[in-house]
Amino acid sequence: MRALGLVAFMFFAWSNAAFAQKTVTGKVTDGQDKSEMIGVTVSVKGTNIGTQTDISGMYKLNVPNDESVLVFSFVGKIAQEVVIGNKTTINVTLADDASVLGEVVVIGYGSQKKRDLTGSVVSVSSEDFVKGQITSPEQLVSGKIAGVQITSNSGAPGSGSTIRIRGGSSLNANNDPLIVLDGMPLDNSGISGASNPLAMINPNDIETFTVLKDASATAIYGSRASNGVILITTKKGAKGKPQINFSTQFSSASPVKYVDVLSASEFAALVTEKGNTTMKSYLDTADTDWQKQIYRNALTTDNNLSISGTKGNLPYRISVGYLNQNGILKTSNMDRTSASIGLSPTFLDKHLKVDVNLKGSKSNNRFANTGAIGAAVSFDPTQPIYSGSETLGGYYEWLDPSTGKPNTLATLNPLGQLMLRDDRSDVLRSIGNVVFDYKFHFLPELRANLNLGYDISRSNGSVAIPANVGMSFARGGTNNVYDQNKTNKTLEFYLNYVKELPGIRSKIDVMGGYSYQDFLKDNSNLEKNIAGDVFLDYFYKTQNTLVSFFGRANYSLLDKYLLTVTLRKDGSSRFSPENRWGLFPSAAFAWKISDEGFLKNSNTISDLKLRLGYGVTGQQDVLGDYPYLPKYTISQSTAGYQFGSKFYNTLRPEGYDANIKWEETTTLNAGIDWALKTARISGSVDYYYRKTKDLLSVIPVPAGSNLTNQILTNVGNIENKGIEFNINTTPIHTKDFNWDLAFNITRNINTITNLTKVPNPTFPGILVGGISGGVGNTVQIHTVGYPTNSFFLYQQVYDENGKPLEGVYVDKNQDGVVNTSDLARYKSPQPDFYFGISSQFTYKKWFAGFVTRGSIGGYMYNNLNSTAGTFRTSSNAYLNNVVRNATVTGFENSQYFSDYYLENASFFRADNINLGYRIGRIKNKIDATVSANVQNAFVITKYSGLDPEVQGGIDNNIYPRPRTFTLGLNLGF
Repeated sequence: MRALGLVAFMFFAWSNAAFAQKTVTGKVTDGQDKSEMIGVTVSVKGTNIGTQTDISGMYKLNVPNDESVLVFSFVGKIAQEVVIGNKTTINVTLADDASVLGEVVVIGYGSQKKRDLTGSVVSVSSEDFVKGQITSPEQLVSGKIAGVQITSNSGAPGSGSTIRIRGGSSLNANNDPLIVLDGMPLDNSGISGASNPLAMINPNDIETFTVLKDASATAIYGSRASNGVILITTKKGAKGKPQINFSTQFSSASPVKYVDVLSASEFAALVTEKGNTTMKSYLDTADTDWQKQIYRNALTTDNNLSISGTKGNLPYRISVGYLNQNGILKTSNMDRTSASIGLSPTFLDKHLKVDVNLKGSKSNNRFANTGAIGAAVSFDPTQPIYSGSETLGGYYEWLDPSTGKPNTLATLNPLGQLMLRDDRSDVLRSIGNVVFDYKFHFLPELRANLNLGYDISRSNGSVAIPANVGMSFARGGTNNVYDQNKTNKTLEFYLNYVKELPGIRSKIDVMGGYSYQDFLKDNSNLEKNIAGDVFLDYFYKTQNTLVSFFGRANYSLLDKYLLTVTLRKDGSSRFSPENRWGLFPSAAFAWKISDEGFLKNSNTISDLKLRLGYGVTGQQDVLGDYPYLPKYTISQSTAGYQFGSKFYNTLRPEGYDANIKWEETTTLNAGIDWALKTARISGSVDYYYRKTKDLLSVIPVPAGSNLTNQILTNVGNIENKGIEFNINTTPIHTKDFNWDLAFNITRNINTITNLTKVPNPTFPGILVGGISGGVGNTVQIHTVGYPTNSFFLYQQVYDENGKPLEGVYVDKNQDGVVNTSDLARYKSPQPDFYFGISSQFTYKKWFAGFVTRGSIGGYMYNNLNSTAGTFRTSSNAYLNNVVRNATVTGFENSQYFSDYYLENASFFRADNINLGYRIGRIKNKIDATVSANVQNAFVITKYSGLDPEVQGGIDNNIYPRPRTFTLGLNLGF
């Protein structure tokens, strides 16, 4: 009876609730053009009840009661909340969200609204950064930006990346982009004792990462902008009460896979089958996996604390961070402590704004001996790790039978190379600037901006190896020390005048300024053994200075037609007074087609803009600060001149070009930006053409014509042309669930069009791409009509079973003899296409996402297989293991120049997969978020080596990228 009563009560309650509902209908229109809006989310606040508007902008929804609140939301619009009351029809107009449509993007010497940009500029904010254990700033946007390739140089702690924006434009000059941190242009050169100077900047302090890609955007930086410009801005203080944020991450990294070498039993069987009696006698009974001996599971902790807020009229942000990162190669470690202070006060009734940015970091590094990586592949797996005595540090080494001393030709004990070498450095770096921005009281349209900055680094390091160990036995040990001091100073000043001309609906924005940058460094290096015998002792100090005048004018007509003109004149101390100055102009035009009458009321297109740009940028960043002056090099100790009983080192003159000058890159860019109203989708397409002339190239000099066989001079041309496609969309957007998806793909074609001062069709090119194995062997070449670093190899001949025939190659010129004339240019390390796919999902308090990258058409020379893929029957009083590929080819001797070792290195990589949960408020005081992340989750490729992604296209014993699992906690107070 009670059960029947309960059922009746529940039915009665449900019926009352059902009958209490009422239906609300209405229409949603766009506040800008009054058009119907499709796909607007209409939901009842605090419930799961909701719907979306149809093709006519109409909606229909059953609501619980009159007290219910309807929420109208759409990407790019300001959400509205409406109390239903007694209404049954509710029409709503949604206004543009100025924070989205009026998004301000940092550009060179200023900022602009995103919709007013005329150049190819892409900005990524902290919300869209790559998640996980990020130790260097460039990793935040890997795979996120079309036209930008970011390739990790190694898996070592704090290791850097090679950044290429629209391909490389130089042969021997620097191909890295200019990096500007909070308005402070940084030096592109490295810091002694730091594997990556960017790793001295804490990624947790970064707010936005903006890339200027075409010359119309970069030319304002003139001589340092040929390879693109990256503008990094750090987080600032915000108005309101103090906000405290603490984040901590714990990571575990491990090797993904190992080089496929023969096991101890397999190697013993091979030696027994093919080796002579002497070689067989060298075999031992151990079973040592040398790769597993040198690698480890590596733990990392990363902690960051920041405080931000406003005190009076002083917005501030203070942060500290501590990172301790172990590498998977034993003994490698980076320990970094960082701090930053950002102050943004205003004075004189807000007419004077001051930005103070101070950053400092201290890094303690221990570098592993990477020679152990190749040794672990080659060392005989039948030998033990330890010798059983203290001789040679206690590690087993190959000894010369006649002397009992270490065999200088043999592979050294891999673990001994790591554990007996103490290679450490301490690096201090401080970057700071203060920017004064004054808006004149008597003429508020005019601003004066003064930027004073510095970048100082101090480093010292030492390398110590005991005298009685194999790797330095002949030398008597190692006791080297080095240090470096770098001081970079910047002074920049400009005036900016902005004026609205309402009569003709125009706006002018004119800027002109001056820049002074000075780079000073000194280095010292002392190489000696344990006994104090000095092998090398030098100190040098160099300086280069860059002085510039620059200007830019922006003109807007009817807010639809935009014109930008820039001009920069640079003077560099790296060139002689006759060639010191370079002029770098650019111009760009943009047309907001979507604001024209025939599209203004479109129900489909919300944004359509055409961009055209042309400009010239320069290059002067070459090795050495005095390339136009005579240089003398101290001879080696073996080339001394004897006076009496003493030998004195001589000075050897080097070749130089007194007329060396700027390298210039001319760029043409055409782009379209677009967005669709109803589909929540936007994107861009860019075509570019870049031509570099007067390349700063190291070229061979005919014998007898100079004192050197190579010289740095201006000769040659390179072209890069390509197309970039980028798309961002939100396929699903509801009250509880949101899905964002982004895709970009780039096609870049690189071609050398000239390499000689006088046209010479018979010039074969410049050999590059040195490999391990032999002396001075190269497998790449720069040749007119081909991409830079094209592979230069013999075409392998195979038998009917597809097995390569040792030493048998195609006679390309059919002269009956196979020699160097038959070497063929085939394939390039540069991919035909590279792309990135990233996505983020949110469901209530859960969030997840991934970042993937891919490359199609690039090739890799497997130098590991070419050196360790042969079985030599000759006896050298030691044994070397071989890679499994040796059993496939059956090669007895090395075939370094066979294109058999050239492999397709196309890949698809999952860089990052993340999952998290926003716990929310704890006791109304703390916002908590937990996250989990895996980096380098998987790679799909046909390449047989450890990793298909090696900068330069030659794979030889790289420090492998690990797979990293990370747990994180973020607390906000």
